[in-house]
Amino acid sequence: MKLLDEKLENAVAIKNILFATDFSKMSEAAFPYVTALSLRYGSTVHLAHILPDANLLAPSPVDPVLFGAIYEQAHSGAQEKIQRLSDRLHGFPHETHIRHGKISEALSEIIREQAIDLLVVGTHGRTGLGKLIMGSVAEEIFRLASCPVLTVGPRVAGIEQLIPVRHDYAPVPAQIKFHRILYATDFKPEYANTCLYATSLACEFQAEMALLHVIEDYGDRLLERPGPIDSALMQLEQLIPDNVGLRHPPDCIAEFGVPAEVILRTAEEYAADLIVLGARPGVGHISAATHFGGSTVHKVVVGADCPVLTVRN
Repeated sequence: MKLLDEKLENAVAIKNILFATDFSKMSEAAFPYVTALSLRYGSTVHLAHILPDANLLAPSPVDPVLFGAIYEQAHSGAQEKIQRLSDRLHGFPHETHIRHGKISEALSEIIREQAIDLLVVGTHGRTGLGKLIMGSVAEEIFRLASCPVLTVGPRVAGIEQLIPVRHDYAPVPAQIKFHRILYATDFKPEYANTCLYATSLACEFQAEMALLHVIEDYGDRLLERPGPIDSALMQLEQLIPDNVGLRHPPDCIAEFGVPAEVILRTAEEYAADLIVLGARPGVGHISAATHFGGSTVHKVVVGADCPVLTVRN
């Protein structure tokens, strides 16, 4: 992996944040991260809700007039809900978007049109019509979004307490701060950009940072000298030079095991409040969503007690 060779305090610019919401409790849990990051980076917030395809609103044949009424009711309801979210962003530069169609495709369109730098979503970890879900929809979002994706999973706790509401119904923005960032890597050179992003966030938030490599298949390498653990630790130590601007030297961790299990255990032991993983573009089968494999990212997002940031190469 390419070494970072410059100071990174201002390497990440987040000018436009897209918050994709289905108006559920888990989408609400992601909202404080949107306001906090907007304050930190001076970003414009784009609120988006995607209405399902027409055949999902009315799967059985219906009279065209009745169908038009059903669709208009769904659209009006979405407009009312997104306006309430917009009211809570009083004082923030923001725009609203209501689209219809396939979620991942509609979001990709907004990302392209609005030059989005970060997509924020909340996920339930279960299926359900109209919801941002783990499984096919979430995997498509990971692999098709051309910008980094911050996913707030179902185990992220206590977020609601960070949103005190004033009498005018405009929330005091949550002052969320990342204190400990865990970056997991498999050393593929094409994911150096992910390391840069994680390191830049650590610099911005003056956070501690841990670098993790999971050795899943060690084969006969236990007899090598240096062994696979020592070799991985040396590679991790070389990823980030001393002059990049981190407040604290990064911790380097290498372990044998199943990647998702090790990442989740390490994040818990390290008390991480952000996990950063690399993501490959949407080419081929959906399970190729990330360089750890679709099932690994699924398990990490669903099982993590903190948000997970996926960054495409």
